[in-house]
Formats: sequence, C-alpha cells, structure tokens
Amino acid sequence: MKGILGRKVGMTQVFTKDGKLIPVTVVEVTPNVVMQVKTVENDGYKAIQLGVVDKKEKNATKQEIGHAKLASTTPKRFLKELRNVDGEYTRGQTLNADVFEAGDVVDVTGTSKGKGFQGVIKRHNQNRGPMAHGSHYHRGPGSMGTMLPKRVLKGKKLPGHMGNETITIQNLQIIEVNVNENYILISGNIPGAKNSLVFIKSAVKNNKKKNEFEIITYLEETVVDAVEEVMETTVEESTETHSTEEISATEEQIEETTPAEEKTADVEEN
Repeated sequence: MKGILGRKVGMTQVFTKDGKLIPVTVVEVTPNVVMQVKTVENDGYKAIQLGVVDKKEKNATKQEIGHAKLASTTPKRFLKELRNVDGEYTRGQTLNADVFEAGDVVDVTGTSKGKGFQGVIKRHNQNRGPMAHGSHYHRGPGSMGTMLPKRVLKGKKLPGHMGNETITIQNLQIIEVNVNENYILISGNIPGAKNSLVFIKSAVKNNKKKNEFEIITYLEETVVDAVEEVMETTVEESTETHSTEEISATEEQIEETTPAEEKTADVEEN
C-alpha cells in the first residue's frame, strides 16, 4: 500500500500518440513528511502518518510542536494515516511524487463541494409536479408516509444539507508523474474543489498496473526564446561568412607568394 497527500489544481486533457484524448485531473504534490511510524509490536498494526503544509508555531499547540520535533520538522496543518504500508519508512523521511509511477491504479479520497441547503429535486433527483395553475404541488418532497405509523419513517428523502462529504473514487489510472514540477496527472475527475486536499493511495480492489500511454508534449515558445534563436542564427551566419572570407584571403596570399618564390628559385639557379 502506497499513498501521498496532494492538492487538486484542476482538470485538463492530454493526447496520446495513438490519437486518444484523455481527460485528467492535475494534483500538486508537495513533499510529504513521515511524522510517525507505527509498528505491530508497539501499536498493534503497521502504519505511517503523513504530514503536509507547514503551520506557524504560534498557531500550533505544544503537543503538535513536540510531535513535529520528533520528526525534525515544523508543525503540519494536515495529517493522514496510511495503514498496511509496503516497505520500511523512517521518521522524518520525505515522500515526493515519485512514490507512484505512470500506469498505477489508485483510489482518490477528497471532500466534495458543499451545495448548502437544497431541496429534494436537486438533492435526490426527484421529479417535480405539474406546473399548471390547477396544480397545488410543484417542488415539494411528496407524501411523508402512511397513516398507521403516524410518524415519518427513517430514510425518507427530504430537503437538507447537500455536499461537503468524504467521497472516494476507485480504480483511477495515473497517466503521468512529474517529479521536477511536483504534479501527478490522474485519469478522470476526483472529488473536491480547486486547491482542496486529496489523498491518493493504491487501489484496494484492483491494484494491477495498466498499460502506460505515450503522451504528446508541447513546448511553448516565448518572445525571449524567439529572440535568442534569431541571435544564435545570426551569430552562426556571421561566423560562417568570416570563415569563408578568411579561407579566400589565405588562398589569395598563397597564389601571390608562389610566383615570387619561383622567381627567386630561378635567380639562384642562374
């Protein structure tokens, strides 16, 4: 089991060399610090605690500051425990985006967008009543139940708070891992708003690695790059012209010196 914390940046799309379009979600992965290592002997199970996003000491408690000093780091704003980890970890170790590879299948957990207080039509996808003038029922929740219990049964779909729930989407594929720029591209959409915290871990139901995609990359040229290219080409052309002029000058010198040398040789013979 592998896992890491990141922030959802947004969605985009990439193209493969086969001509396939893949919608992906960009997740920014800042370095995660192993705050604590739990073992079977001491805690009864094997797990690690990850921390991300620095927190000012004036806003942290003494317990948080002491817990962070054991890992030789600063207090962290977000902590997440990952159980049944593979391999050995040490306290204070830093994890980057290279924890995963392209083609890995993962589960992503995040907090969905909050919608506030909503009715049954938006919250539970119920249908509205007739909108004609004679109808007195339009967007209501419908009957509350039968007459016998004389109460509303549990599980009745009613208006209420919608969203802001912990949701996990399973079996998503990692398309690309970029360690230099600290981001991961995950196929499809993941829960949460932009800049929200997400937790990426190995898939529980399907952890078989899928085939990697060969993604087409594009290089955007700026004005500075264009100017540098023009300067390089002009320098190369000037060096070529100078070299050709020098070669022609040397050839002319050789042609001028050869007849003089022949004359001096004739005089010496006489």
